[in-house]
Amino acid sequence: MPVEVTWWGHATCTIEDSGVRVLTDPLFVRRMAHLRRRRGELPGPEAAVADVVLVSHLHSDHLHLPSLARLAPGSRLIVPVGAVRAVPGLRVLRSMRGLRITEVAAGDEVRVGEVRVRVVPAMHDGRRLPMGPHRSPALGFVVEGEARTYFAGDTGLFDSMAEAVGPVDVALLPVGGWGPYLGHGHLDAGRAAQALARLAPRSAVPVHYGTYWPIGMDGVRPHEFHSPGDEFVRKAALLAPEVSVHRLSHGEHVRPEAAG
Repeated sequence: MPVEVTWWGHATCTIEDSGVRVLTDPLFVRRMAHLRRRRGELPGPEAAVADVVLVSHLHSDHLHLPSLARLAPGSRLIVPVGAVRAVPGLRVLRSMRGLRITEVAAGDEVRVGEVRVRVVPAMHDGRRLPMGPHRSPALGFVVEGEARTYFAGDTGLFDSMAEAVGPVDVALLPVGGWGPYLGHGHLDAGRAAQALARLAPRSAVPVHYGTYWPIGMDGVRPHEFHSPGDEFVRKAALLAPEVSVHRLSHGEHVRPEAAG
């Protein structure tokens, strides 16, 4: 399984498989609205180098226009159906930066070089905030090359998850959030371990925790910021002991089979 995964922080990862470099939900800023990056250096220019960029849903910490503007002109961008209508800034980036934008829905497949990107559903309210009239689904993606790597985006646990996602070798699962309380449609460490048991991959990497936190709330339930990664490792060992879990530091990469 020669896939290599790099975690840059939050939900931003690079998946390299079969010579194709895939970037997920890029967020490359020290501060976004009321959120401040509290851990990990800002990713360098190499993080924005990708053959294709996957955006799981329209929330600003996943579809972040200034971060997308760092992509090379002409970069390929895969977004949920309805995104261009709901987020006018995408039209600006398409015009000014030449981004090649493809809208997709669950069940679609997109070929990028030697890999196939399979689009799968997520249980999450994926609309742009503040809530507008334009609906757009939250999605996950399975990058299939020499390995099958599932990037969940933001999602809750749902009954048909294993069937909808299908067989995977590596799972990149959200295990926390950016505030002291997780809303509906998210995985915490315990629910992420349950998802892991259902999906039964060979390896897993926890993401979406320990990066951004609301300004002025450092003392409010700080364990929700610091502990999800370690808690996921512990709970995964109980619920899915056959899965190798790799808790990465920001900017660290792993080749799951070699590390497992």
